[in-house]
Formats: sequence, C-alpha cells, structure tokens
Amino acid sequence: MSVSVGSSDMLSQFATAHKVFLTTWREMARVFPELPATQTIAGTAAHGNSCASQLCTIHQKPRPVPHYRPMKNIYGYLKKHLHEDFNATSYLLIAVFLAASIIFNYSFDFKDRFISTQPDLTRVISLVLFYGAAYYIPLTIHCLVTNNMSALKSLRMWMLSLLGIFTLAIDVGAPYLDEAISLLPAEVRTLAFKAAKNLISIFTVLLPLILIYRYQPHKRSFYGLTLKDFDTRPYFAMLLIMLPIVAIASFTDKLGTFYPMYKTTPAHAYWQVPEWVSVAIYELAYGWDFITVELVFRGFFVISLSAFLGRSSVIAMASLYCFLHFGKPELEAISAIFGGYILGVIALETRSIFGGVILHIGVAWMMELFGYLQKIY
Repeated sequence: MSVSVGSSDMLSQFATAHKVFLTTWREMARVFPELPATQTIAGTAAHGNSCASQLCTIHQKPRPVPHYRPMKNIYGYLKKHLHEDFNATSYLLIAVFLAASIIFNYSFDFKDRFISTQPDLTRVISLVLFYGAAYYIPLTIHCLVTNNMSALKSLRMWMLSLLGIFTLAIDVGAPYLDEAISLLPAEVRTLAFKAAKNLISIFTVLLPLILIYRYQPHKRSFYGLTLKDFDTRPYFAMLLIMLPIVAIASFTDKLGTFYPMYKTTPAHAYWQVPEWVSVAIYELAYGWDFITVELVFRGFFVISLSAFLGRSSVIAMASLYCFLHFGKPELEAISAIFGGYILGVIALETRSIFGGVILHIGVAWMMELFGYLQKIY
C-alpha cells in the first residue's frame, strides 16, 4: 500500500516527537529514580514508495530508590588515595619523624617554652623554621621514596609553599598583638586578646591568600571555598558518630582542664552585660578561625599545591597540621595527623573545604560544650 507524502511527513513528525519524549523521560528517570524506566522498540521498513512504522513502548517495574550511605563516598576517596599514594617505606619514615617530634616537643615543652616566648619578630622567624621543618622534611621523604622528584624541582612550588609557611608563621606568631591589646582597659584585655588571636587571621591569612590567589595557575574556586556539587550529609553523619567519642575524651584530665577555651573574665561586668555575651563573642571568633585554618591547610597546601605535588600534598600537609597543634594536649596533636590526612583527602577529591569546615567547627564546639557542661555539673 502506498503512503502519501503528507502521511509520511506526519509519521516522521510523530517519530521525532516520540524520540524527544523518550529522551526527556529518561532524564527524569535519572534524576527521580522512582519513575519507571522506559524503552522503545521502533522499526521502519520501506520498499519503493511503501513504508511502515511500528512504535512500541515497554514499561518496566519501577526501579528501587538506592539506599543512601553517607560514608560511602568518603570511604571511596580514602581507598582511592591510599591505592595511588601509599608507600610503606615513606609512610613509616614519616611516622617515625612525627613520633620523634611529638615526644621531643612534649618532653621539653619546646614550642611553648622556646618559641612562643621569643620577641615578636624572632618568634615569627622561629615559627618559619619550625613549620618549614614540619612541612619540607616529610615532603622530601615522600617524593624521594616514591621517585616524584619533578615535584621538588618546581621553583613555583617552593615559592608558593614558602609564602604559605610565612603566612602561617605570622598568623600563629601574631607579632605586636600584645602591645595593641595593652592599650585597652585591664578588665577586657584577656577576652580581647583571645578573640583577637582568632580574628587576626582576617589580616594575617585571608588577605595574603587573596593576593597569592591572583597568581595561581588554576582558579577553579578560592582555595576550595565552594558549595558546587557539595553534599553536607556525610559530614553531619560523621559528627554524630564522633559525638560520643568527643564526650568520652572530654573527661580525660588533660582535655578536661584545657576545655572550654573560654575562661571567665571581668569583661562582661565591665560592659554591664550578661556573661553569655562574652562567651558568644569568644566562640564566634573561635569558630571563624577554623574557616581560615581550612583555607590554609586544605585549601592552599592541598588543593592549590596539588597542581605541583599531586597526591603528595596531603601527607606533607598532615605533618604540618600536627605541628600546628603543639601546645594543645598531646592526644589532640596525635589525632590531628589522622584528622588532617582524612580532611586533606576529602578536599583533594571534592575540591571543596566545606567538609573540613563543618567537621572542624563541629568538633571544636562540641569540645567547648562538654567543657562547659563539666564546669556546670
């Protein structure tokens, strides 16, 4: 049977519309898994002026909605990173270096007694050497053992990493902050110093990173400060898992006496406000500092320098992060190695630091909360 030109055009248009419908449906099914999957079987035969068209739609059973496992992605990131970066010899040597450094520091109280007590500029220079050793010794070990010598030959890597070390040393050293705080009334100096020690990172960390960012080779985001494709659920799930661990740890002698970081001062009485106002001022400043910590360690030393170091950036950053915690309880310095490593891997894989921000602030404020509760009860 012959088919007229009009009828042929109509069949062609119908086939095109059907194809568009199926494409749209498949996209909806991908986004909304509860929708039924749709397949099509279409056949066309033509001989001379004859053509036949058969269109058939088959609806399958709805696909089950996959069970969400919040830890699955993080486990996958760690598994992938260890598979590509782990070297038993390198990791063992770095572990020995960190163990020896921890024992030496806490045996002689090295950082607090011999570095933090130095005059302003001398303190900053001492911290540059201190943090430089913490970063470059593990980095050199890892690159030598894994035969990643090209990373150590990059002049730009050395320049950027040294800028990062100087930025960190100035932030921790906080030169001339004591002199500035001494100009305030005596009743508010303690609170002002503690709050300013955290807020000073606006000038000592944030502004330098903005200047360095202008000369970065890759500008996908500002050191991972992006929410693009970011899922908060794994990190809040981790906080729930860590809640009982932090609660138990807060009862240890060293952590119990160290937290809360805020100590009662006469500032609220001087200002004639409730004490919770002073607490809120300190805790907000304390929380802000963790954002800049993530910017430096996971954003700069991992995401930014991975352009030169690849996966080696994580282990070097974790060592430096451990040294940052010298002066806090020994258990916290040890846990910083593992916590810093995990957060570094997450930042490297997701190209975002917000996972670290959530975990860091969450754990810090949990320690503060349990510290306050122990003081009350």
